[in-house]
Amino acid sequence: MSGSLISDDVAAFAQALPDGGRLLGLDIGTKTVGMALCDSHWTFATAAETIERRKFSKDLERIKAVIAEQNIVGLVAGLPLNLDGSQSQQTQAARSFAQNLKPLGLPILLWDERWSTQAVTRDLIASDVSRKKRAKVVDKMAAAYILQGAIDRLAALPS
Repeated sequence: MSGSLISDDVAAFAQALPDGGRLLGLDIGTKTVGMALCDSHWTFATAAETIERRKFSKDLERIKAVIAEQNIVGLVAGLPLNLDGSQSQQTQAARSFAQNLKPLGLPILLWDERWSTQAVTRDLIASDVSRKKRAKVVDKMAAAYILQGAIDRLAALPS
């Protein structure tokens, strides 16, 4: 297992993982980090929690705790590309955050998350969730959306 892997290559990420095991999805924002978990068979993702960003060391502390509590074997970090696929300041910030997670020793998949927040917000509005309640859950639900996309793609890889 290669813990130093940080890639957007799903096949390389899959090869760096043990067979099965839980993954942690991250929606990395400037003010918060949404977190989601999947089952050990990579079937479904669920929203876990949202942490308020303060200092990176505090963010890392909480992420480490979740990794230990949930026996996480890999990370899926949302990569906010522009609509045309180009990179932005937010893309670079997410890549930087992922680089800072490298000492955790877990493989990290950078996953295109262009539509995650919009899709989740649309679903919450359709479910008649108030703006105040949406603000509390949108980041962790976006993390689940990102993680679900990644595990669906992992499941589609040839064995």
